[in-house]
Amino acid sequence: MQMGSGDEVDSLERGLLSDDDGLKADDETVLYTASFQEKEDNFVKYQTSQWVLYSLFLILAFGIGFFMLLYLPVRRYILRKDIRSRKLYLTPNAIVYKVTRPVPFPCFGVLKKEKHVLLPLVRDIVIEQGYLQSLFGVYSLRIENAGVRRPPSDDVKIQGIANPSAFRKAVLIRLSNMRSEAFSRQASAIEDIPTIKLGHPSVPWMSPSRSLRHDISPYSGDLALLQKIEEVGSSVKRVQTLIEEQQCQTSEHVD
Repeated sequence: MQMGSGDEVDSLERGLLSDDDGLKADDETVLYTASFQEKEDNFVKYQTSQWVLYSLFLILAFGIGFFMLLYLPVRRYILRKDIRSRKLYLTPNAIVYKVTRPVPFPCFGVLKKEKHVLLPLVRDIVIEQGYLQSLFGVYSLRIENAGVRRPPSDDVKIQGIANPSAFRKAVLIRLSNMRSEAFSRQASAIEDIPTIKLGHPSVPWMSPSRSLRHDISPYSGDLALLQKIEEVGSSVKRVQTLIEEQQCQTSEHVD
């Protein structure tokens, strides 16, 4: 199975590593764009064979298959319009998938679908190819969600992509770059923590003069209090001495 050329992957890596090589689409930088045009005929043939097999089975079962076979030209027209309108590209933050397909009766208009899958929520990009798909060279690309509680039906599944391996590698390279950037930011934040502590000595809890004042002020208050107590004690002693002298004098007069 041919999943993409080496030159295409090398150009992809160069495009992802340089910030100025992106295109602009809907005000978003496009890092990589998938292609569907090369597989248009293969996709239509694959879907047509599926439709015919279902029709034959329903002819044998209920007879509804006759109407399905009559509807086959309209079905092929819808399939071509569908795959020609598909757009799948990678931005710095998400995987974007857009498609515009006619309704089962094209005279009633078209259906537009646009899906954005955030890269942090992407767990893996799975390339699938069943037996019938391998006969026509058609691949399916499935974007697995990282959410544990999400059912597999929520995964985005896209058929008919011409370069699935190159697109998968583009997504994995971008995810690796995002993890490296997040790790470097965390490392720089950790390195800045001691710099902040040592580079600002005027912070109140780091100021030695302030801490010294807090340590000395309680002792200075205690010393002043002791001095006042001693002064009061000496004053009380003097008063007691005067009282005793007066008592002695009065006792001598009485005698």
